[in-house]
Amino acid sequence: MDAWRKRGASAEPEEILKVWKRCRQEIREHHVIRGLIFDFDGLMVETETSARDSWVEILHEYGCEFPYPVWAQTLGGSRGGFDACVYLAEQTGLQLDHDELRARRKQRHFDLVAAQPLMPGIVAYLAEGRRLNLKLGVASSSTRGWVEGHLDRLGVVDMFDAIVTRDDVAQVKPDPELYLLALARLGLEPHEAIVFEDAPNGVLAAKRAGIFTVAVPNALTCDLPLDHADMRVASLADLPLTDLLTAVERLAGGV
Repeated sequence: MDAWRKRGASAEPEEILKVWKRCRQEIREHHVIRGLIFDFDGLMVETETSARDSWVEILHEYGCEFPYPVWAQTLGGSRGGFDACVYLAEQTGLQLDHDELRARRKQRHFDLVAAQPLMPGIVAYLAEGRRLNLKLGVASSSTRGWVEGHLDRLGVVDMFDAIVTRDDVAQVKPDPELYLLALARLGLEPHEAIVFEDAPNGVLAAKRAGIFTVAVPNALTCDLPLDHADMRVASLADLPLTDLLTAVERLAGGV
């Protein structure tokens, strides 16, 4: 953790590997998981398909195809690398009201997400985590209002010991800052936690923080590169938490 606090996301891959190997050795020595940290968008609630579709609808109004491969690179992290309004203006050559387009798309996105339930397996993991006295946290590149609003709507916001969002940090995923802050607020060391992520940026952020990471892709992210995760499961509903904890301890211990 100290290496990342000092150098942030600018560290070289070799340094990332050293941090991860050290934390993995700590897992082997201690074999104790004390907390679970969940991503939000696409992991707890399927918000990413509506995020895409709300832009697709607007671009189709102008006869433009949505550049999904480019947009997909921003999933789970900063949207700074792609601006749909700029892209649309470049493709059409039109002078567009970007604020109006963004406001319309944002409302459409909200409308599509409003009825979305928790993803399969999430409720069971939270309930079992509580039963096992594990610390539960959220680390999201979205805003606090977005995350807590939906968790409150779904009746689970009070189950979490810490909710860390983009409002709390200078850098979002793939920078590890969100996960380092979540660890601090939960009172955990990296080897004491498991992260659940659905997208490459989030997996990279968790690994940079030195945390064992389980990839749980959704329909939108299942074809994206997630090989850097330590485990991959199709759905949390397919693997009870107690079985996952046993599998993590075996993997970490080299059994």
